[in-house]
Amino acid sequence: MKGKNLYFECTSGISGDMAVAALLDLGADREKLLKVLGSIPAEGFKVEISDVVKNGVKCCDFNVILDEKHENHDHDTDYLFGYKHQHVHHHHEHRNLGDILHMIGHTELSENAKNLAGKIFKIVAVAESKAHGVALEEVHFHEVGAVDSIVDIVAFAFCFDDLGIERVFIPALTEGTGEIRCQHGILPIPVPAVVNIVQKHGLMMQITGVKGELVTPTGAAIAAAVMTDETLPKQFKIVKTGLGAGKRNYEKPSILRAFLIEFNEETVAAEEKRESADEVTKLEANIDDSTGEELGFAMEQLFEAGALDVFYTPCFMKKNRPAYMLTVLCKNEDREKMEEIIFNQTTTIGIRRTKTERSVLERETLLIDTPYGEVRIKLVNHNNRKRFAPEYEDVAEISRQTGISFGKIYNELVAFCKTQF
Repeated sequence: MKGKNLYFECTSGISGDMAVAALLDLGADREKLLKVLGSIPAEGFKVEISDVVKNGVKCCDFNVILDEKHENHDHDTDYLFGYKHQHVHHHHEHRNLGDILHMIGHTELSENAKNLAGKIFKIVAVAESKAHGVALEEVHFHEVGAVDSIVDIVAFAFCFDDLGIERVFIPALTEGTGEIRCQHGILPIPVPAVVNIVQKHGLMMQITGVKGELVTPTGAAIAAAVMTDETLPKQFKIVKTGLGAGKRNYEKPSILRAFLIEFNEETVAAEEKRESADEVTKLEANIDDSTGEELGFAMEQLFEAGALDVFYTPCFMKKNRPAYMLTVLCKNEDREKMEEIIFNQTTTIGIRRTKTERSVLERETLLIDTPYGEVRIKLVNHNNRKRFAPEYEDVAEISRQTGISFGKIYNELVAFCKTQF
């Protein structure tokens, strides 16, 4: 069966319990979930799934209730209650990543769900390891080692697998500002573990004026583990909506919305292809007082630096001076590098720049065994019509070695390729 498409709208952040609740509201099997959670080799917790109303909106609430012995003292709880806990210290069982993966392996999760749960824990583990400056195997988690976080992540993995989700769209994670108190003292928001996850996995983040932590490490790890796309299709149908309630109250409701969506795959593929068909930067400079040698060397330098195209166009400048207009096409991220070369290698004192789009045909370079030996051939495909272009340097080298004209070799290679493809 074809997988489903999920869109997480994280405008109020994301946490483990919010993500689980949103998927439950989408229709994940609650009875099967409770059975899976009962197979976790851990004690001291129970789960409540209920409907709650936040700012007049009905949402699903997933709540892990711990007994006093297993009470979680991670930064989420410290922030939630707004003060540093004063309590009788119990002996807490610290767990490392290996312990947690062993626990996951002994649950009744499917293999896919076990792999996902393990992936989420590993993402948090790496982030916590970097944040605290310790080796991965030495990390004893103050959050993911807590029973409620284990339950949250196992529950999410089950729900995600149960719904048959294949593609996940997460445009951005919305985060608050300020500071929170945790076991390690006062930390800035976003906390270091969240920053590490966002940075390592290339998640988009949007900082708002909300005072408080909207994105938890577990929430960020879930997003990093399941996100396949950050750009939504321009048009889609909403099949079903799930709302997951958060535990905190801000000026806007703490709700994670999850949408099952449908769209035309061919249309989206065409959009992606069009968008990947390149937005490039075009640089132009009029030059009337550089020598031919200088201009030739500048072209070489630009190509070596990664320019997509470089060419000169004869023109007339002020006072009817004959000159050349230098045009460079480059990737947007290479603009500054190209401008530096132009200023260094030519006499121009100004560069015009514009962003422009170009349409590019599908092409690939193949190494083909031909009657002349191995030759690099550029294969261009346009509407299922193939064109072949032997590599200049290869044809030139064959011509030097055989004495056969360049044109004859080129034409014979093109004709040969047409018989092979």
